[in-house]
Amino acid sequence: MAENDIKNLRIFTGNANPELAQEIADYIGVKIGAAKVKQFSDGEISLIVDESVRGTDTYVIQSTCTPVNDNLMELLIMVDALRRASARRVTAVIPYYGYARQDRKSRGREPITAKLVANMITQAGARRVLAMDLHAAQIQGFFDIPLDNMYGLPILADYYKKKDTSNMVVVSPDMGGVARARNLAEHIGVPLAIIDKRRPRPNVAEVMNLIGDIEGKDVIMCDDMIDTAGTITGGAEALIKRGAKSVSACCTHPVLSGPAIERIANSPIDELVTTNTIPLPEEKRIDKIKVLSVAPVIGEAILRIHQDRSVSELFD
Repeated sequence: MAENDIKNLRIFTGNANPELAQEIADYIGVKIGAAKVKQFSDGEISLIVDESVRGTDTYVIQSTCTPVNDNLMELLIMVDALRRASARRVTAVIPYYGYARQDRKSRGREPITAKLVANMITQAGARRVLAMDLHAAQIQGFFDIPLDNMYGLPILADYYKKKDTSNMVVVSPDMGGVARARNLAEHIGVPLAIIDKRRPRPNVAEVMNLIGDIEGKDVIMCDDMIDTAGTITGGAEALIKRGAKSVSACCTHPVLSGPAIERIANSPIDELVTTNTIPLPEEKRIDKIKVLSVAPVIGEAILRIHQDRSVSELFD
C-alpha cells in the first residue's frame, strides 16, 4: 500500500482488544494512534488523545465484550473525542457487537438493547460502523448511518477446507442458525443437518429432534457466538448418542462466560475453532480451542472504506 494512500488514515483502540487492533494496524501499515484510555478512581473513563486528528479518516477498534459496559463507554467516549477534535470521518470498528441478543420484544416490557446501543454510537458521532457477524441481520437497520457487516464464515470455512471433508456434515445447533450453518456447509461443500431444540429459559436448552443424517459422520456444529456453551455441548452429546463419529464446533465470537470452558473441556467436542473478535485470556486457552485471526479481513475492509471502494466484494 502506497504511503500516500494511507497518510490520512488513523487507527485508535481502547482496552477491549488491543492485540487485534495491533494486528489490523500492522496489516494496513500504520501505527496505533497515541491515546491513553484509563479510569478515574471512581471508575469513570479517562481519555487523552495525544496527536492531531484534524481532517483524518479515523477508525476506533473496540469490541464491546467483557467488561461490556466499560468497553462500550470507552468506545463512545473515544468516538466523541475524535469527532470534537475535527476528524473528517470517525468509523466505529466493532468486531463483536454486544447487547445484540435483545433485538426485538418477545414479551411485554422488554428493552431492545441492540437499538439503544446503535442510537448511542450514532449520537456519539460515528459516521460509519464496521461490525462482524451481527447476532441478527436486522440490527443493520437499527443504524441511521452506513454499516458494513463482515462475515467470519469464510475464515472458518477456509480452515476446514484444508482438512479431509469427505465425511463431514455441518450441523446448526438450533433453527435460528440454519442460514448460517447452510452458508458454512456450502462454503465447505458438505451436507447440512439441524438440531431442533427448545429453550425453556435463558442459557438453558433442550434437544428435541434431529433433522438430517449424521450417523458415522464427522460433525461440525456452527454458531455465531458461544456464551455459556450449554447449547453447543448439549448438542454435541446428543449427536454422539445419535451415532456421530466425531464432533467439532466453530463460532465467530468466543464469549465463553461462566462454566463455558469447563463444559467444553469435559464435552465430546474434539476442537472448537473460533476467531479473535473477543480476546481469550490465558486461563481460557485450553488445547481444544483454536483461534483464527480476523485482522486481514477487517484491515482490508478499512482500506476499502478509506479508498471509497466496495466492501461487499470481499465476500463475493
